[in-house]
Amino acid sequence: MLSSRGRLALQMLGVDVYRSRPAAPVGPVAPAAQTVEPEAAIQTLDWDALELAIGRCTLCGLCERRKQAVPGTGSRQANLMLVGEGPGAEEDRRGEPFVGRAGRLLDRMLLAIGRNRADSAYITNIVKCRPPGNRDPHPGEAEACRPYLQRQIELVQPGLILALGRVAAQNLLGETRPLGRLRGQVHETAEGIPVLATYHPAYLLRSPGEKRKAWEDLKRARDLLEGAG
Repeated sequence: MLSSRGRLALQMLGVDVYRSRPAAPVGPVAPAAQTVEPEAAIQTLDWDALELAIGRCTLCGLCERRKQAVPGTGSRQANLMLVGEGPGAEEDRRGEPFVGRAGRLLDRMLLAIGRNRADSAYITNIVKCRPPGNRDPHPGEAEACRPYLQRQIELVQPGLILALGRVAAQNLLGETRPLGRLRGQVHETAEGIPVLATYHPAYLLRSPGEKRKAWEDLKRARDLLEGAG
């Protein structure tokens, strides 16, 4: 059930929280509500309100073709957070990130370091709706989704973020360098959360010769998490 604060924040974002009721004319908005920017409202949402807002978001053009938004999956108290670039066709259909062949490989990668998506990891993407043809998200699309990801990070409070692929790493870190130059070192978000960059599972399926490097990244992630725990 939505909290009263979450309900108010959703209303500030223009999300109709009364789905079963017909839309009614609204009177003048109170001056205090008019000054609230969407990003500020998002930062007050609890989990239920956040996922509802993501599911009904129209902040960029990706909403026009989606079957459904894909907020994220996993443990909301995990100390490991994984961030990819965006949903693909199967994710768009099922509403869950990293399914299909890439998802099965990611599950094996997690198991290799003693983790799983249900109990000890939280998985999401830079953008929550599928880009057409699985292209990279445009900068404006990633920027529109950034407050949602930021709020997820604040709610999970992970000890480590694993950026899966170039797009995720560059967006999380505000970088333009290629993935090859971002791998192999510990970065930090503006809030001081450690970030490791590694290959996207879909890339590893196309380039299995890089799995050895990905395993080195995973071992480093495991060591950092065990050190933090």
